Amino acid sequence: MAPPSCESILHLYGATMRTARSFSSYNFREYFLRRAKSTFREMQREKDAKRLTMMYENAVKEHTVLQRGAIVNRLYGGWRLVVENQKPARTRGDT
Repeated sequence: MAPPSCESILHLYGATMRTARSFSSYNFREYFLRRAKSTFREMQREKDAKRLTMMYENAVKEHTVLQRGAIVNRLYGGWRLVVENQKPARTRGDT
């Protein structure tokens, strides 16, 4: 099997980062962002075509699991933490 193209790797990277950002939980979101960056940095440094193909296939599988996890996390997401950017307090428009 031919190694994945640079374009397909970049597309998967963007999709993985988008999915990681969709977590409502701060801790999960930050963990998966860090993990995705480190995984794709390893792929960037890899020279062996077989190993790169194997890493790419593994990243695709991880992305599908991440998507399912993000959906569940959004369904049952809790309150925002203090370290997160809070939404401004809403005020009445007629005052």
